[in-house]
Amino acid sequence: MLKVVIAGASGRMGQALLEGIFADDELQLHGAIDRADSPRIGHDAGEQFGRVTGVKITADVASALAGADVLVDFTRPEASMEYLAICEKNGVKLVLGTTGFSVEQKQQIATTAQKLAVVFAPNMSVGVTLLINLVQAAAKVLADGYDVEIIEAHHRHKVDAPSGTALRLGEAAASALGRDLQTCAVYGREGVTGERDANTIGFATVRGGDVVGDHTVLFAGIGERVELTHKASSRATFALGALRAAKYLADRQSGLFDMQDVLGLK
Repeated sequence: MLKVVIAGASGRMGQALLEGIFADDELQLHGAIDRADSPRIGHDAGEQFGRVTGVKITADVASALAGADVLVDFTRPEASMEYLAICEKNGVKLVLGTTGFSVEQKQQIATTAQKLAVVFAPNMSVGVTLLINLVQAAAKVLADGYDVEIIEAHHRHKVDAPSGTALRLGEAAASALGRDLQTCAVYGREGVTGERDANTIGFATVRGGDVVGDHTVLFAGIGERVELTHKASSRATFALGALRAAKYLADRQSGLFDMQDVLGLK
């Protein structure tokens, strides 16, 4: 049985991950981590589900990871980098769904993955992983005469924009079109901007309410539009994908993987 530790155990994703573990006979909750100021510190991780697991939510990362197989982390970049270092030290594999990393932080993740097995993806949803492949295929066919725009919407509590998923979709389109997203992306338009540059990929961000996550890649041509859309109605889809990724790492010792690896789409 795979021994799993959940980071951010009291948060929305943490709760979805715990529920997923409790429903899976192949997984065992080994540890639960949260911020030191969380009111849930010291409580049983299964308390809100009416379960007694014997696993107390703790801020002591090292003790939570002792003897674990894999850590699943959907927190913030600063915390994730700390977890990454401790996982490397303790030989604990990592499923990383955190977004908002800097270029330097992403490079550190790649470096650590040379010694440690890591699944790193901005979105663990099976549907979004398929969407990435569809965007690549569509971009190759619609390479001439179609403008690419990416629209994403999330809840009011999300702190980074555009979403990591939107950026990954942009990278998929740019790669298929032979472009570099860092130089062709447009993240905002205001005032007299002039005509649209045909070589750009635009992003639009919506934040409000309790939207779990909507993403649309729009290919706008003359006389027609092709729209590829994914809408998440529950965080369970991300949790189930992340736990599937944890199982994927069970027999892997090192390497940097994404959800396309997990689903065998590469």
